[in-house]
This record gives sequence, structure tokens and C-alpha cells, in this order.
Amino acid sequence: MDWHPHITVATIVENQGRYLLVEELKGGRLVLNQPAGHLEANETLREAAVRETLEETGWDVELTGVVGIYLYTAPSNGVTYQRVCFVAKALRHHPERSLDTGIAGVSWLSRDELSGQPERWRSELVLRCIDDYLAGPPHDLELIRD
Repeated sequence: MDWHPHITVATIVENQGRYLLVEELKGGRLVLNQPAGHLEANETLREAAVRETLEETGWDVELTGVVGIYLYTAPSNGVTYQRVCFVAKALRHHPERSLDTGIAGVSWLSRDELSGQPERWRSELVLRCIDDYLAGPPHDLELIRD
């Protein structure tokens, strides 16, 4: 049996109780997710998180901590993902920047607004990561060894 887990990163960016989320096209429908994506060759986990956030939202961010490391198998296709979820602060927005293919838009939603729309989550990790962030405190970035 060939089993190849996918290593991904996600970033929680919070501003006054609202969270930066992307609206992306997945399986023919718009879903909500943190800025997230796959680790690329010759890239650190931290670099991937900063890059994915910029590419998907147009925001430069500074990572400030680690929320958690998650193992998730998608029921739709059986693919296993290892997600490293970071927390970051927003630094600068580039509204003129084109967003990644498949990203339909960017939203700032409260936890309550997000929790009221479970049918729109890309996966259960979307709300779980925010809840883990809120339970805090985040782990030090030194947890991640490059």
C-alpha cells in the first residue's frame, strides 16, 4: 500500500475578534479555510506559512507562535494531511495583489459567524484550530526546528 501524507501549513490571523479566512473553490463549492497550503521543496514550515498567507490573502504576516500540529484524513478522498497551524499578526495588506487560483475571496469572520456555518468549512480543522488558539497560549516558534 502506498501511503503519502501531505504536509500542510495554516495560519490563524486574528484582529479584534475576527479571523482572516479564505473562500476557496473545492469540489465545486465555496468553502472557508484559514490561509493554508502545502509545504514546497527547499522551504521551511515557517516560510511556507508566510508565503501561503500572502499568496491566498494578500497579507504580509509575522508568525508569533504555533497553535498545534494536526493529523487529519479527509473523508472525501482518504488523503491524510499533517497540518502545522501557526498564529500570526497582520502587518501589511496588498489589495492590488492577485490571489492564488481557486481563491474566490477573503473574509474576516468572528468565531460565532464561522461556527454558524459548518457546511462551509473546508474541514473540521478550521474551527478546531481557532478554538485551540483561543484556549491558548500558543507554543513558542522554537518548537519548529528548521
